[in-house]
Amino acid sequence: MDLFGKLSTYDFGGVHFRLDKATQLRAIVAVHDSRLGPALGGCRFIEYDTDEAAYEDALRLARGMTYKAALAGLPHGGGKSVIIRPRHHFDRVALFRAFGKFIDDLRGHYITAEDSGTGLEDMEIVRTMTKHVTGVDPAHGGSGDPSPFTALGVRRGIEACVKFKLGKNSLEGVHIAVQGVGHVGYHLCKELHAAGAKLTVADVDKLKSERAQREFGAAVVDIAAIPTVECDVFAPCALGAGINDDTVPRLKARIVAGAANNQLAEPSHGDDLHARGILYAPDYAINAGGLINVAQEVKGYDAKASREKTLKIYDTIYDICERSKRLSAPTHKVADIMVEEKLAAVVRA
Repeated sequence: MDLFGKLSTYDFGGVHFRLDKATQLRAIVAVHDSRLGPALGGCRFIEYDTDEAAYEDALRLARGMTYKAALAGLPHGGGKSVIIRPRHHFDRVALFRAFGKFIDDLRGHYITAEDSGTGLEDMEIVRTMTKHVTGVDPAHGGSGDPSPFTALGVRRGIEACVKFKLGKNSLEGVHIAVQGVGHVGYHLCKELHAAGAKLTVADVDKLKSERAQREFGAAVVDIAAIPTVECDVFAPCALGAGINDDTVPRLKARIVAGAANNQLAEPSHGDDLHARGILYAPDYAINAGGLINVAQEVKGYDAKASREKTLKIYDTIYDICERSKRLSAPTHKVADIMVEEKLAAVVRA
């Protein structure tokens, strides 16, 4: 594994590793950048085929958090943690207590939160070991589950794309295909349904698809078929790399705008979308609502401020679209430039 080569590729700050044999904890904390403030980002808890896959996932996700925080105007850098889920029986409480001790040892350089495979209950366990955690129970000064705020921001971003690309002021009758209807995807469907959108959904868990069908009148298709649905908006809300060599040529949507992190398997796939005339809402710009929400916990949670800042995702996405048109440049490159300008300004200050 080329550890330092990967760090160079993602323009990195530092990576921390922790092995605790007693609890089977194998964790990685990646801190990409802290120029704007302490790194903030969730903890992913899933199985990985290899240690290298976990390492690279942490690097990619942490870099995305730097860009997400900067574009959202938050006083935080980007970080992410991954815990490699044990394949055999383990004590979840003991494992997350060990993880909390790991976070505490970093002394505030990185603040954790929930992500794929973790939830409020896990963050509550982490809270017993460190104060450097967000997404905890409101009874303890937290904001709870950030998924509704992520979904709110994505809905606002979709509205901005629909206004820019389709010239429509509302989502009434707009056909949106949602890939993945778990935590965020479910709440996004709830937002979209309330706004009058027509929904088609897919998930590897058929029970989740059936719930969306039952509650929101969504049409259900197989997970492999969702990118090929003829629709106005394709909304990836599952794990990353959903926009790739296989899916880009088959997309029949005019807009790609969803909640998943790292949607582009490679930056070139953003170029491919642009070449096809498909408007892409950069993932770290549109899905920042959850981060905006948990970031409010650091200095005292304010639900009203969280909502107000999340609603501004509409303006961010629309600005990216306008700049993209003016520069004849792909939206993902425009968003990157906007972030890099912010980070460079901090260095100059």
